[in-house]
Amino acid sequence: MERVTGIRWYAALRSCFPILSWLPRYNLTWLKMDLIAGLTVGLTAVPQALAYAEVAGLPVQYGLYSAFMGGFIYCVFGTSKDITLGPTAIMSLLCSAYIGGDPVFAVVLTLLCGVIQAGMALLRLGFLLDFISYPVIKGFTCAAAVTIGFGQVKNILGLTEIPQQFFLQVYYTFHKIPEARAGDVILGLCCLFFLLTLTLMKNSLGSCEDEAPLFIRSARWLVWSLATIRNALVVIAATAVAYSAEVNGHHFFSLTGKTAKGLPPFKAPPLSETVANGTVITFSDIAMDLGGGLAVIPLMGVLESIAIAKAFASKNNYRIDANQELFAIGERFSSFTMFHQSVNWSISHHNDVFAGLTNIMGSFVSAYPVTGSFGRTAVNSQTGVCSPAGGIVTGVIVLLSLAFLMPLFFYIPKASLAAVIICAVSPMIDFRVPVQLWRVKRLDLLPFLVTFLVSFWEVQYGIVGGVLVSGFMLLYIVARPKVKVSDHGVLLLEPDSGLNFPVTEHLSRLVFRHALHVSPPRCLVLDCSHVSSVDFTVVHELTELLKQIELRRVSMIFAGLKPSVLKVLLMADLPGFRHTDRVDEALQLLTSIGHYQQQF
Repeated sequence: MERVTGIRWYAALRSCFPILSWLPRYNLTWLKMDLIAGLTVGLTAVPQALAYAEVAGLPVQYGLYSAFMGGFIYCVFGTSKDITLGPTAIMSLLCSAYIGGDPVFAVVLTLLCGVIQAGMALLRLGFLLDFISYPVIKGFTCAAAVTIGFGQVKNILGLTEIPQQFFLQVYYTFHKIPEARAGDVILGLCCLFFLLTLTLMKNSLGSCEDEAPLFIRSARWLVWSLATIRNALVVIAATAVAYSAEVNGHHFFSLTGKTAKGLPPFKAPPLSETVANGTVITFSDIAMDLGGGLAVIPLMGVLESIAIAKAFASKNNYRIDANQELFAIGERFSSFTMFHQSVNWSISHHNDVFAGLTNIMGSFVSAYPVTGSFGRTAVNSQTGVCSPAGGIVTGVIVLLSLAFLMPLFFYIPKASLAAVIICAVSPMIDFRVPVQLWRVKRLDLLPFLVTFLVSFWEVQYGIVGGVLVSGFMLLYIVARPKVKVSDHGVLLLEPDSGLNFPVTEHLSRLVFRHALHVSPPRCLVLDCSHVSSVDFTVVHELTELLKQIELRRVSMIFAGLKPSVLKVLLMADLPGFRHTDRVDEALQLLTSIGHYQQQF
């Protein structure tokens, strides 16, 4: 008995700390592959983190502050070997709309975002994400990609004093083109060309058979490796060019400028801020200023992670439930498993709790909100990572950059970071989506277009607008189901969906139009085979309807009632209530009643 109890306790402990599932089986082969994958992702994460901090409107070091905590947290609590947590383009764009370039606001937002995500998990609020439809998500991501990408054009051109609002940004960018700096334009276009070339080379690489000559396999590996770390190569080369120009007294490029040196201090997140004039901004004031960001950013963080989880679930033949992604630590793992090198990888439903935990812990090192990164997760998977320990290597790379390379980041040209961002977000613009929506169901173009267009005004309003339009479309379908009316000697009404309180008025109008407001009034059968539940409003409306039917001396029979629905209707004591198990029985009964009434 004690042994069984011990096994159960150990299983519960492994549910809380998944590292206990794979660490005992760790070996040198896994270590080698995790080192390669972690180093590769680290060389991708560092330049992207610097660039995404620019999108968020923060000093570049805050991108690095946000890029390492996820690797350490996920190594202990994570269950998927592939997923990486860190700053992303969309989260950076959303944060920029709320923090106004203030690092204190960013850190408080990170803390609250983590707390809200954990609270959503405890309250099992994952169902809220079900109301954000695919057209809304794609409309938002496409608009975000355009906004982020065009927002970097000013850095490619070397322009300053460009407003953040998208439409003003477009106007002033074109208005100030004559002020573009030649050095930034040339460097930016060269970086874009180099990144695009390496991306196309990587995409054109086919599969290489093991029997291929060593030279072919080596060349393919070299091209793939260079293309994978292309962001780091571009930033390093551009920084070297800019540094050479600066030391020779030539100021050709717009540089990142002064950055904070060293590692961020590990301390409690600031809950207030004192501005230059001595005014103290309290925690409640900061929370009120963040406003809708406290709802939008946690939800979008969850959505990004779920999108990644679903993509890799499809690739590796396992299933992800959106609700399970949000459940609390300590619940049992889901039964969906993936196999990698003879090890069963149990895919938990806790990934976004870990994102919340990462955000909470990240606020202690001055991070801004993070979530799963699709691009870096793909790199992690492609390089053959064997366990979540690869995230530790990535975190160490970021920490080493903070410790030793911060003085060199002064010389990073903004044009090179802009090129990195533009190439990172361009795949998010998917022109196939509106074509597919038009071909499959044209009405779904409406929430897509509303989200896409309104997001250029304010991204958060685009999401809200798309969700509202999708919600109204859903409510209309619920309130106005299709009801087939057929004549079998008596009328047969067949609703194609359930009876909820918004449907009652619609159903009553149909009954009056086809059965009671005709001469003579007609008997009818209501096919309830699709009705799974009824509420008090439905019962009340049926009571009034049956009274009107009795006054006109006709009959109405309910057919195909489910036991739970029948129990409710019997308890309601409806006047003149009749029911049969099958529609044909009801039709036969009413037909015989009609013949009897005609005889007498």
